[in-house]
Amino acid sequence: MLRAREAADAGGSPVSVDFSWSPRPGDWRDALRIAVPLYRWAPWFAAALAALGVVVLVMGMTLAGVFGLVLAVIIIALVPVGTAVNFHNHPLAAKTVTGTADEHSLRMSVGEAARSELSWAELPGWVETARGFVLRTGTTAVYAVPHRAFPDADAVAEFRSLLVEHVGPAA
Repeated sequence: MLRAREAADAGGSPVSVDFSWSPRPGDWRDALRIAVPLYRWAPWFAAALAALGVVVLVMGMTLAGVFGLVLAVIIIALVPVGTAVNFHNHPLAAKTVTGTADEHSLRMSVGEAARSELSWAELPGWVETARGFVLRTGTTAVYAVPHRAFPDADAVAEFRSLLVEHVGPAA
């Protein structure tokens, strides 16, 4: 990675990182947790509701306590189940995504069906999760690029360094 950056700085070939992956529902879940507050806070709401349900059960109000616990389970299940359903209903969701990032932009495509090119200025922020990178655009769109998309750890590090250099540090 360092040698590639030094070569680019010394007037050699420009730094470019290629990546490719088949999306999974977990990739979408990561992006939604970053972009949509409801997804991020749902586990906390469910935990609070479950705790309240247990307290109400202990107080002897069985029906209300069970109702609270059932709602907590529904809230917990809503995020992964909803994401999986939306993922499987999306026409491009399971198709292989290929992309390239270089000093100028980030380009991604899903075969001939969809293409996008974003200059680094169009990405106001990014977050790295345990699964990969979530890139935010100026609109409501987000792009999830999992670590498994890259051929090796050096490519992941190079992509991260391009993000830091052109977008700024992770949020």
